Amino acid sequence: MIKVLQISKYYYPFIGGIEQVARDISRSLDRNIFQQKIICFNEDSRAEGYECHRKQTVHDFVDGVEVIRCGYSVKISSQSLSASYGRELQKLMDGFRPDIVILHYPNPFVTRLLLKYKDRDFRLMVYWHLDITKQRFLKCFFVRQNRALIDRACVIAGATPVHLETSEYSSHFSGKKHILPYMIDEGALIPTPEEKQKAGEIRKAAGSKVIGFFIGRHVPYKGLRYLIEASEKMGDEDIHFFIAGEGELTDKLKALAGNDRKIEFVGRISDSEKRAYLCASDIICFPSVTRNEAFGLALAEGMYSGKPAVTFNIKGSGVNYVSLDGVTGIECPCGDSEAYAGALKKLCSDSALRREYGKNARRRVLDNFTGESFRKNINSLLSDIIENR
Repeated sequence: MIKVLQISKYYYPFIGGIEQVARDISRSLDRNIFQQKIICFNEDSRAEGYECHRKQTVHDFVDGVEVIRCGYSVKISSQSLSASYGRELQKLMDGFRPDIVILHYPNPFVTRLLLKYKDRDFRLMVYWHLDITKQRFLKCFFVRQNRALIDRACVIAGATPVHLETSEYSSHFSGKKHILPYMIDEGALIPTPEEKQKAGEIRKAAGSKVIGFFIGRHVPYKGLRYLIEASEKMGDEDIHFFIAGEGELTDKLKALAGNDRKIEFVGRISDSEKRAYLCASDIICFPSVTRNEAFGLALAEGMYSGKPAVTFNIKGSGVNYVSLDGVTGIECPCGDSEAYAGALKKLCSDSALRREYGKNARRRVLDNFTGESFRKNINSLLSDIIENR
């Protein structure tokens, strides 16, 4: 058996983009070939059968794989600091003795701990999700550490070519780059008859209007203010926007929307409700504006549902690799709400174009971002890593 240790910042039941990718890897690996363990920080979260508390260090199992959750009390610049992490990592390196370590980057404080074992006999794959961008001053302290990490790795994986080509460390990735696109859960996106009926009710409530749908956290990089500004510029255009989700900006966004009757905030919705809204919608509104949006799983899910997308051109993000301008949707200059409004108007007035882009969007996801493709890619990659050691 090939022993694989995955290092993620957090893990299910905590829900985040990187955490979902880590779980996708865990569930995709062939259990007849790979034996797995996962180490992460604990975080307050809950789901059916799980209740986690950030201050506790616990061992439990998710999908039959042992997860070591290290408790913490302090965060510095969004990075958790744990007194137990070093001990738990040492136990794994000495006792489990992994053949392959998969580190999900960025995770700078854990990177420092892992590099203490750089002389050990394991193969290192770094899944480079994004550069550190928010903490502009702090990231300067990690330059030497990151170069040491890259030197130690045998593979630097990225979800799209953009991840690897636009990183400030891309010149150091030479000979180690590997594209490993994220996946969507197709089974979780197929609407039931009841959900299709709910979709019909949503459409009926919107009347004859085109439906634009957004789902995601209400945080700055999601760019919702640009969608609201675009709606204002559209005047009495025959469109209705459903905005799902919530976050730190929800109240400000509602105030910004004011009395715009085209915009309806529907709050946090269940997976069942999400399927109904995706089924009912005509356009996927994805107005993210920074490379913090590294890929756009919600975008890919909407495209799988056969809907065209309106996006911004985000330098250094994989969003514009997922949805292709003029093929699966329309791409606008980043932060240009006037152009965004124009793209929405174009799709509103041309049902044939919506169908064409929607058909292309679903095909792009089926060809590139399915669970089947991901399982094949990750099992092949890790097998190659061992064969070439």
